[in-house]
Amino acid sequence: MARTVLALSLALGGLAGASAQTTPSLTPQQQRFHDIYKELIEINTSHSAGDNTLAARAMEKRLVEAGFAPGDIQIFEPFPKKGNLVLRFKGNGSKKPLLLLAHIDVVEARREDWKTDPFKLQETGGYFTARGSIDDKAMASALVSVLGQLKQEGFKPSRDIILALTADEERGDALSNGAFWLINNKPELLQAEFGINEGGGGELRGGKPNLHRMQVAEKMYTTYMLEARDVGGHSSVPTNSNPIYALSAGLERLGSYAFPVKLGEVTKTYFARSAPFATGQLADDMRAVGGGNPEPAVIERLSANPAYNAQLRTTCVATMVQAGHAENALPQSAKATVNCRILPHDDPDEVERLLTQAVGNDKIVVRNLGKPLRSPASPLNGDLVKTVESVTQAMWPGVPVVPAMSTGATDSRFMRNAGIPMYGVTGMFLDPADARAHGLDERIEIQRLYDGREFLYRLVSELAR
Repeated sequence: MARTVLALSLALGGLAGASAQTTPSLTPQQQRFHDIYKELIEINTSHSAGDNTLAARAMEKRLVEAGFAPGDIQIFEPFPKKGNLVLRFKGNGSKKPLLLLAHIDVVEARREDWKTDPFKLQETGGYFTARGSIDDKAMASALVSVLGQLKQEGFKPSRDIILALTADEERGDALSNGAFWLINNKPELLQAEFGINEGGGGELRGGKPNLHRMQVAEKMYTTYMLEARDVGGHSSVPTNSNPIYALSAGLERLGSYAFPVKLGEVTKTYFARSAPFATGQLADDMRAVGGGNPEPAVIERLSANPAYNAQLRTTCVATMVQAGHAENALPQSAKATVNCRILPHDDPDEVERLLTQAVGNDKIVVRNLGKPLRSPASPLNGDLVKTVESVTQAMWPGVPVVPAMSTGATDSRFMRNAGIPMYGVTGMFLDPADARAHGLDERIEIQRLYDGREFLYRLVSELAR
């Protein structure tokens, strides 16, 4: 008997350990989602070596297997290996269409930098780890599986549901493909009353859902090239006009510069609604920003947090440098790439002036590589917002939906400019201290991914009834 109890105890302990590592007893739809997610992740869709068309074709096959007709799906390939997928799930037309947007390209990932192969899905320690495990193949595969489930269930939507899986989102303002290309070359395929996309998501605090961000605006994206030049010469005869030193000094000045704080309505609302879920000084500071007239000490404290700092002001940061042409020669040029994320209500021309002033050296040429694209904020009303709030409360009682501005850029800006209000919301919760999108060993908790997929299933179902 003692041995039986011990064996049962060990078995239960093994199950508990297994549940901490992965999600046991998947439903058939969860298993299908898992398989789609794994397949999509393990197709490399990076710009340098990937094949977005292969990934789009794989998702097309999954959708056809779920019951969609091949004629419901179109693949557009403006460039080889750069395909985009558009699906239309026909409704009865009593409501205007709903757009579901996700990109299937990913940021570069070098195997030698990662602990594991970034293009092989790892399921260990309670996490899914791989490039794209969050950004944005989590949402893309969830939407493919959600629409497949609805089709298999015989769901009859009241509106057309449009799914667009796009390329080249991670290339910044690469306007020759992806969402920008689709909305400018095939606008009739994407026109909708509103749409959902990445850009939002849930925040964990102490391992528990704390708030659910919904992106309604985003910063503008632009990049500058800073360059210092000189005639060069032999390295045995150094001069005081070395462009590496000149550029380094300019970058040091830029690194210590803070752009002015400019509070838009979305930012004030975000801090005001987040304050009740913070404590102590942080809660007081959030309320002060929400009130619209914070003291300098409040701004200084919040700015110490990079995430809050990026909400409060425009930011510009050096991301790449290149200099010299030979180890035994004085450099003839030194270049730095500076990426800026500009507040939607800021003036790009003023940002450029302040950037040039911050560099503080007239020998450094500051050149803009592409004008930023403005996009209006989406309205905080309508059926979508109410439905997001009701589904959130059903799944995570007491967790508020907080409108927010993305500090990064998404494809939503192209749709907003075309008159389609977009909302970044995923139902996928992450710990801000473990945010690894675009970084090494990108990952998401296994259960949080399945919860997010369930959220999107409920959200799409409700919006399309």
